Amino acid sequence: MTDTAGRLRKQLESANFDPQNYVKQLSQQSDGDRDLQEHRQKIQTLADETAQNLKKNVYKNYRQFIETAKEISYLESEMYQLSHILTEQKSIMESITQALLSTDKDETSKEMLAAFPKETEEVKQRTLTTLLERVEGCKNIMETPGRYLVYNGDLVEYDVDSMSSIQKVHAFLMNDCLLIATWLATRRGTEKYKYNALYDLESFAIVNVKDHPPMKDMFKILMFPESRIFQAENSKVKKEWLEILDETKKNKATKDKHKKEEEVPHSPVRPEPSSVSTNPFDDEEPVDAEEAVDLSLEWIQDLPEDLDVCIAQRDFEGAVDLLDKLNEYLKDQPASPRVKELRGKVDERVRQLTEVLVFELSPDRSLRGGPKATRRAVSQLIRLGQSTKACELFLKNRAAAVQTAIRQLRIEGATLLYIHKLCNIFFTSLLETAKEFETDFAGNTGCYSAFVVWSRSAVRMFVDAFSKQVFDSKESLSTAAECVKVAKEHCRQLSDIGLDLTFTLQSLLVKDVKAALQSYKEVIMEATKHRNSEEMWRKMNLMTPEALAKLKEEMRTCGIAGFDQYTGDNCWVNLSYTVVAFTKQMMGFLEEGLKLYFPELHMVLLESLREIILVAVQHVDYSLRCEQEPEKKAFILQNASFLHETVLVVVERRFEEGVGKPAKQLQDLRKSMRPVRVNPESTMSMV
Repeated sequence: MTDTAGRLRKQLESANFDPQNYVKQLSQQSDGDRDLQEHRQKIQTLADETAQNLKKNVYKNYRQFIETAKEISYLESEMYQLSHILTEQKSIMESITQALLSTDKDETSKEMLAAFPKETEEVKQRTLTTLLERVEGCKNIMETPGRYLVYNGDLVEYDVDSMSSIQKVHAFLMNDCLLIATWLATRRGTEKYKYNALYDLESFAIVNVKDHPPMKDMFKILMFPESRIFQAENSKVKKEWLEILDETKKNKATKDKHKKEEEVPHSPVRPEPSSVSTNPFDDEEPVDAEEAVDLSLEWIQDLPEDLDVCIAQRDFEGAVDLLDKLNEYLKDQPASPRVKELRGKVDERVRQLTEVLVFELSPDRSLRGGPKATRRAVSQLIRLGQSTKACELFLKNRAAAVQTAIRQLRIEGATLLYIHKLCNIFFTSLLETAKEFETDFAGNTGCYSAFVVWSRSAVRMFVDAFSKQVFDSKESLSTAAECVKVAKEHCRQLSDIGLDLTFTLQSLLVKDVKAALQSYKEVIMEATKHRNSEEMWRKMNLMTPEALAKLKEEMRTCGIAGFDQYTGDNCWVNLSYTVVAFTKQMMGFLEEGLKLYFPELHMVLLESLREIILVAVQHVDYSLRCEQEPEKKAFILQNASFLHETVLVVVERRFEEGVGKPAKQLQDLRKSMRPVRVNPESTMSMV
């Protein structure tokens, strides 16, 4: 069988395996339906083994995958920052070089113009028009005045995630935008390309991609919220693209800056005081207050692009710092048209930054970092004035994390072990979330009510998992009591940080605990009635001193301190087996009930104890009335005295100790019963 499976595995794993031919040959060679079923079972077994091995390998290397992904993310961030620094250094070096060689450049340019006349803008526009005629869907590109072609060429686009080739494109770089057109391989005629995308030069950043064979000669264009990677024909063409793109962006920025400076009106000449009209009804327009706001500063001109770079590089703190700097600069400034225009550009970046931060806090992201992993995005949203949204997203993120942790918890065979793990995971996560919430939203007291509501919903989710494992599986009352005790102890630990969810936990568990108490009460009553039906009213003979010592220890554990007075010589006990068994079961129910005790269950526990006691007492009373033999009556009366003067007293005392207040119903029940003294001449009963 093993050889057959091995041959089948090799056949299926072979490189030239053809499923259709395989099925065809198999159907021809099989004798009937049974052979096909057996072969199907073999293939299913191989599939299950393959799936199991895949799961094991994924689980084995899962931590390495996570660590590798983190390292790649950190490396990518550092590469973005390094590229930005290198770009700035290159710009500085070029400006220094241009300043030192300005005279030589002027002379050289004059000589070049004399030798080779520069193409006029009309020629460039005519060239662009000719090229765009080969592109479908670009008829409106030339409607913008002053637009002309700077550079163009073929590129190959790659997928950002898988780094696989997607399509061949042709890029047209103009003085104010970049056009991407896809290549149409099946078309004939003049049009060889189709319009794909048009990007304004201010809307993207250029990043050089380091060569990593076989991936080389690539560069990346970052446009929030996406990016595209292109491969040039060779390193020389790549270098030209990077230099010309960078130069064109700078030229456009410089041109826009000069254009805005020219649009700023000169300060009007202030008239002499004597010439100023004092007529309050003159309709003179006020002096434009726009002059008071200087928007020609370099950092303001570069602000939109710097924000795009910060967002692309995930430098959220830097982006918010730039926004704070701008808001401080424009504080109390008049809302002139130029300020409104700048605000519009900045508001668009703020919206993009907010979307990125919201995505960082979405439950779809990795939840393994714990609450501290959300601090960066939450703090920046709060700085942007989005504290309510930050609070909502933070709590949704933590709810998903807690739910995922509970679902991934392995269900153990031992219920108590599972509950220990469940409580440890849930309440630890809740405690960490509360501490992180207090750190992040310390200055936003209005968000605390949302956290309280979220905490109640989280406890409800915990109780669902708890009840499903403890109560729905019909565990014993002792196991359920231990599990509830563990949950209550973990819940009390939250009080150290001012979060008391004990009442919430109890209110959610009270229904299941009440049902468990009543169910176990019925079990005890049925067992007691069954023993009563077989009662012979004989003394117990434990046969061995070890058994007698064990019974004494059990009674001492139950709280029956004076049990020695009911023991005799030769391992005899002067009590009935039914009464002793009832006492142990009764005290066990009381102890488990006290572990499960909530104030809402006070009357439920009391009534359950009362009903159990009445079953035993009524049987003893009935036996006293029916028995005629004096010796047996005396023995029955001794058992009745044990129940009345020892067991019921211990039950009352233990209940008061566990609850904190006396059990009036049990006291009234004990007072209503009084065993009469032994009198051979008269009947014996309990009243």
